[in-house]
Amino acid sequence: MENITKSNELDYMPFQIPGATSEKLFVKLLNLDTQYGPVFAELKMEAGAYIPAHIHHKTEEQHYVLEGDFINDGITYEAGAFFSHDIGQVHGPHSTKNGCRILFIQPNQVDPTDFEIAD
Repeated sequence: MENITKSNELDYMPFQIPGATSEKLFVKLLNLDTQYGPVFAELKMEAGAYIPAHIHHKTEEQHYVLEGDFINDGITYEAGAFFSHDIGQVHGPHSTKNGCRILFIQPNQVDPTDFEIAD
């Protein structure tokens, strides 16, 4: 059995993240069923978007920059940059000056409450 999702056929949905400029964050959920692989989503951050430094306690997370300027912990990265974060590792803050699109991957499906803002 295969699961095929086409990003160009999906609409972006608002993406609510605690402490973030959620009105500037949108997501396409490409896979939420871990029997077909990891949670896989495309995140669009509009100009000026911000996500605070945070921790996930139930899954690792990876980011891949597709386009734009993705600022991670004060350093700007462009398309092609890849990040990998272990369970419990503080990462971010994330932001963008002009907007960006990134893929994010989480090997384990977790609920949205697995997001703790780092002090």
